[in-house]
Amino acid sequence: MKPDLFTDGVILRLFFAGGIIFLGWMLFRAFGLLTLSRARNPALRFRRSLTPGERSAAATLLYFTAPGCVPCKTVQRPAIQRLLEQMGDALEVIEIDASAQPEMANQWGVMSVPTTFVIDAQGAPRYVNHGVATLDKLLRQINELKQ
Repeated sequence: MKPDLFTDGVILRLFFAGGIIFLGWMLFRAFGLLTLSRARNPALRFRRSLTPGERSAAATLLYFTAPGCVPCKTVQRPAIQRLLEQMGDALEVIEIDASAQPEMANQWGVMSVPTTFVIDAQGAPRYVNHGVATLDKLLRQINELKQ
């Protein structure tokens, strides 16, 4: 006897599994947009001691880490070092220990480390990366600031 995929429920299970995956992906995207909108709050506008016209860097990478974060040490920090080697003075990297400055991490909506924010020359956060961000992804985001 030939099995019927509809009566066995296989198609229905695949449909539900696909829906759950899609819903998870949408929640992840929504969380990223929420974090970015929170970071774009004018009260949290990122300002350095120099005004945007005086800054030498076209972009700033705000990098939240912690001393016990293994992916930060083994993957994220080497990627940022390679990025700095490629971009030179066009990029400013600011590393913040989220465990030592929890109020700042909370203000920026950082829930886990590593979290990186790509900030444009005017001090506005343009991209947020929860978890490890690859060199290619960071480079693409920074290059999109130039356009």
